Amino acid sequence: MSGKPPYFSKLARYYLWYTGCFALFLVAVALLEQEGMPRLWIGHLFMFATIALYAIIGVICRTSSVTEYYVAGRRVPAMFNGMATAADWISAASFISLAGGLYLQGFDGLAFIMGWTGGFVLVALLIAPYLRKFAQYTVPDFLAARYGGGSGDKGGGRGAPVRALAVGATILVSFTYVVAQIYAVGLIASRFTGVDFSVGIFLGLASILVCSFLGGMRAITWTQVAQYIILLVAFLIPTMWLSAKHADNPIPAVAYGSLLPKLTAREAELARDPREEQVRAEFRRRADEYAARLDALPESWETGKLDAQRQLAAARARNASLTEVRQAERALATYPNSVDEARSQWSERRDANLARARPPEPHAEPFPGATKEESDGRRNNFLAVVFCLMFGTAALPHILMRAYTTPSVNDTRVSVFWTLFFILLVYLTIPALAVLAKYDIYTSLVGSDFSALPTWISYWANVDKANPLVSVADINGDGIVQLAEFAIDADVLVLATPEIGGLPYVIAGLVAAGGLAAALSTADGLLLAISNALSHDVYYKMVNPGASTQKRVTISKLLLLGVAFIAAYVASQKPADILSLVAAAFSLAGSTLFPVLVLGVFWKRANHQGAIAGMLVGFAVCLYYMLRASPALGGNLGDAWFGILPMAAGVFGVPAGMLTVVVVSLLTAPPGRGSEGMVDYIRAPE
Repeated sequence: MSGKPPYFSKLARYYLWYTGCFALFLVAVALLEQEGMPRLWIGHLFMFATIALYAIIGVICRTSSVTEYYVAGRRVPAMFNGMATAADWISAASFISLAGGLYLQGFDGLAFIMGWTGGFVLVALLIAPYLRKFAQYTVPDFLAARYGGGSGDKGGGRGAPVRALAVGATILVSFTYVVAQIYAVGLIASRFTGVDFSVGIFLGLASILVCSFLGGMRAITWTQVAQYIILLVAFLIPTMWLSAKHADNPIPAVAYGSLLPKLTAREAELARDPREEQVRAEFRRRADEYAARLDALPESWETGKLDAQRQLAAARARNASLTEVRQAERALATYPNSVDEARSQWSERRDANLARARPPEPHAEPFPGATKEESDGRRNNFLAVVFCLMFGTAALPHILMRAYTTPSVNDTRVSVFWTLFFILLVYLTIPALAVLAKYDIYTSLVGSDFSALPTWISYWANVDKANPLVSVADINGDGIVQLAEFAIDADVLVLATPEIGGLPYVIAGLVAAGGLAAALSTADGLLLAISNALSHDVYYKMVNPGASTQKRVTISKLLLLGVAFIAAYVASQKPADILSLVAAAFSLAGSTLFPVLVLGVFWKRANHQGAIAGMLVGFAVCLYYMLRASPALGGNLGDAWFGILPMAAGVFGVPAGMLTVVVVSLLTAPPGRGSEGMVDYIRAPE
């Protein structure tokens, strides 16, 4: 039955009915909104209806079969596997943050689209078909067999160290990535249900666990197909609306080209506006003030703390209003607790004010800079990010796992084609959405009265009061919104796009459901990759080779549950923005796993010692550079090599790992015949 037309036709019928029912659901909610249904109820309806849908699929697809749980029975048709892989791939970073990154960074943001898309070409050409021919369950399985003499190394043996390192890399990469997805779940849930951010994280976690816990890869696959349909519709509808609104053409790619010259002209107009310059001058003054405080440390910290204490005492002594007393209390409570904390906070605020003091950069200009050195630095970082994302994509364990789920090697190749097709339906729309939303804000919001601010600004400003996702303040006191007075977080733009464009709130709920689908689909795959690595590669292969199939699946489910709650706790601490977390995961994946995967397929001479050394060196170089250059990890951007940003640490880790595998393999004994025979087998034509 696997992969035959009747099975495909049955699946196609199911999902056509599903799509039709989803369309009817949208129409029904739109009619309810017209009848006066409150916005909060609409948000709840979208969130809980979609979560319930995924839970139902998870319950229906529950299984205790090892093959079904790990690789969906190896019977997923190529097109549906491509759709599921696209949903697995289009994470919160792609759906929520990428258009926001393009909005803020302009041309530089295209590095993410180019890198991620190019990475799938590498997956198709270099890795996926060969993993499918190997026909096991996990990436560590392949590496242990390839570098352990060509056997599965059941119970340990020569491949055990390679397996252990591959498991460690899988867990670290997937955990970093899944934290970003769960963070996005909390962001969406808190905005559209009104619950606290941390509570929202654990609400979303329930949906993740129902699918992955009960049915493993089988449940995840069919849930991801359903999630892809939702996220595609959710992304295209508001983008097509904005296209028709601003360019009289509903095709985003066409509207994008016609609107870009108008946006460039508006950017030039705002750069020359004297009121904008007045606001930017105020931000420069604030930046200079923080710079002066930094230069005067530690005395400035001591003086500032005394001033805050005196102001609070004075407010209480003169029986000031409750609001004034509370403000003085808040100023003292939020004052840095130490000189080091003051240095960190004031440096961050200085840099933030300097950024807002700069005029808007032309969105379409490649690598703008005040000097040639600055422009060259931006170009180098652009290329470095593309490099890291390409090689990181080709080594992500949760994506490579999907190569095992198709009926044949040829189906795997066709599946990657479908994956690229389904990804591009969204990715070709993302740059258009960034330009359309930017043009709308630059023409509709900028220049409007503060007394008539749209309601979406106050909504998003209150989601996270400690670190507002949207802020606007009348810096120069003229009552008119200037561009420099407005700030929006990259993680908010897509979720706020329906309200920015004036669409009905039902579309805002749809976009939230799409963002939730993107985050949940990727989180499901990542958590399964972690739990499978622990249960299959550690417990079964290295600890208890005699474990029954039932016990193996049970262990995997328990480990998945534990990892999910740990990841949710870490995400609730808001460790970094979504794109930064994701970029770190890609650099680590590329540096640690890509060299041994590719050389393991295409170079027979690569051996056990080379693989171990290459994984350790690639990981160490990547992590060292992140710690050295990332301020969030205690480093200093001034210590960056060649000015490369820490998110692109893989540009050093991948070559280091590749070179180490080659050198160590050549300096040590050749691999055994089993390893060479395995290479010949997986590379032989079907």
